[in-house]
Amino acid sequence: MTHDVHIIGGGLAGSEAAWQLAQRGAKVRISEMRGGGDMTPAHQTDGLAELVCSNSFRSDDDERNAVGLLHHELRRLDSIIMAAGEDARVPAGSAMAVDRDAFSANVERILMEHPNVTVVRERVDALPESGLTIVATGPLTAASLAESIVAATGQDRLAFFDAIAPIVHRESIDMDICWFQSRWDKGDGKDYINCPMTKDQYLAFHQGLLDGDKTEFKEWESNTPYFEGCMPIEVMASRGVDTLRFGPMKPVGLDNPRDTTPEFPQGRWPHAVVQLRQDNKLGTLWNMVGFQTKLKHGAQVELFRTIPGLENAEFARLGGLHRNTFLNSPLVLDRQMRLKSAPHIRFAGQITGCEGYVESATVGLLTGLMAAADLADRPWEAPPATSAMGALLSHITGDAEAETYQPMNVNFGLFPPLHDVKKKQRKEAYTNRAKDDFGKWLSRMELAPA
Repeated sequence: MTHDVHIIGGGLAGSEAAWQLAQRGAKVRISEMRGGGDMTPAHQTDGLAELVCSNSFRSDDDERNAVGLLHHELRRLDSIIMAAGEDARVPAGSAMAVDRDAFSANVERILMEHPNVTVVRERVDALPESGLTIVATGPLTAASLAESIVAATGQDRLAFFDAIAPIVHRESIDMDICWFQSRWDKGDGKDYINCPMTKDQYLAFHQGLLDGDKTEFKEWESNTPYFEGCMPIEVMASRGVDTLRFGPMKPVGLDNPRDTTPEFPQGRWPHAVVQLRQDNKLGTLWNMVGFQTKLKHGAQVELFRTIPGLENAEFARLGGLHRNTFLNSPLVLDRQMRLKSAPHIRFAGQITGCEGYVESATVGLLTGLMAAADLADRPWEAPPATSAMGALLSHITGDAEAETYQPMNVNFGLFPPLHDVKKKQRKEAYTNRAKDDFGKWLSRMELAPA
C-alpha cells in the first residue's frame, strides 16, 4: 500500500494519529521498531500503545477535573485510545485504569484490521526528506533518529528521568493486615488495597529509602532533572521526613478497620498508607501507587517487604528508571506541530514535552487531524484555548517559555483564567466554558464522528 502519511512510532500518540487519519480516508504507514529486532529500555513487549508506567489514565470525572475534561473531548472525537481503554477497564474508583495487556491488544487489533493502515516493524534512523510525516517516537527515541532530530532542529534535546512503579501479585498480599478502600470511599469505595503503617514503621521505611542501593547514573545522564509529576519515591523521601505522608503515602480519607488496636494510636487514620491499584481485569496484579523508583531490584524486594501486608510479596515487575527526551517545542515547532526547519514533519506525543498517557494521545490525535486537513486542502483551526485540547496545544506550541520549558500534564492552570468567578466555582466554570466552546469548534470544523 502506498501511503499518504508516514507515522514513525506506534505508541499512544502514533496509534491515535493513525486512527484519526485512517478514519478520514488517508492511507497510513506506521513504522514501529519494536518487533523488528529493537527494543527500548522501558518497554516489555512489541505491542502497539504499550503502557510502560502506570495503568491509569487518571481521573475520569469530566465535570470539575482537567484530565477528565480531556477524556470527554477525546471521546467526542472517537479516540481509539479511549475506546480501547473502555473495553480493557478495571476498577479504580473515580479514575480510569486499564488492563495494560488487553488495552494494547485492543489498539493493535483495531489498527491492523483497518484497510487504510499498514504496520511495518522497522527502525527509522533519519527524518524523511519529503512526504507528510508524524514523528511519535516518544521519550525513548532511538539514538540514530534522535541525532537526526537534533541536526534538524539545531537545538540539543532536553531530558529528564522517568521511573516505573512495581507490580505485585494479588495472592501474595496479606489481607489480614491490608484492607480494601478508595480514599473518601470514592468510586465503588473499595477499589484500592491499603497497607497501614505506624509512625515507627514509617520512619524505618523512610530511612530505608534514603539508605537503599540505587541505580548509578551513566556519564551522559548526569545533571538531568526529574519530572515533578513522576518523581522516584526515594527522591521525594530526600525532601523531608513527612513529604511522602503528604504525597503517595498520605493516610487521610482511609479508615483502617483495625484502628482501635494499640498499633494505631493516631485514631481514625494510620500514620501512613501504601496503596495498591488493580492492574489487570482479572485482579491478579496490583501496582504500588506512586512508587516509581530507582532502587536496585534487590534493594526494592528487601525494603518493600517491610511494608505491612507485603512481607511475602511476589513481584510481577520491579520498578525501574529510564531517561526520557523531549523537544524544546515552543522554540522548534510551529502552531501546527510542524518542525520549523522542515514543515513536512510534525511531532506528536511525549517527545513534544506533554506528559501523561491521555495527553500524549491527544497530541497524536491533533496532529492526525492537522495532517488530514493538509491532505484535504482544508484550512485548520486549532481547538479553542478554553478547551482541554486547546490549552495543552497552546502550552506546547508557544504559550510556555522556551527557556524554562518542562513536560506538563493537562491542568486548569493552562486555561485562560476566569478571574471574575469565585474560587469554589472556578473549576465548574472552566469545564462549562470548555464544553461549550469545544462543541462549537467541532461543529465549525465538521469533526464530530457520524
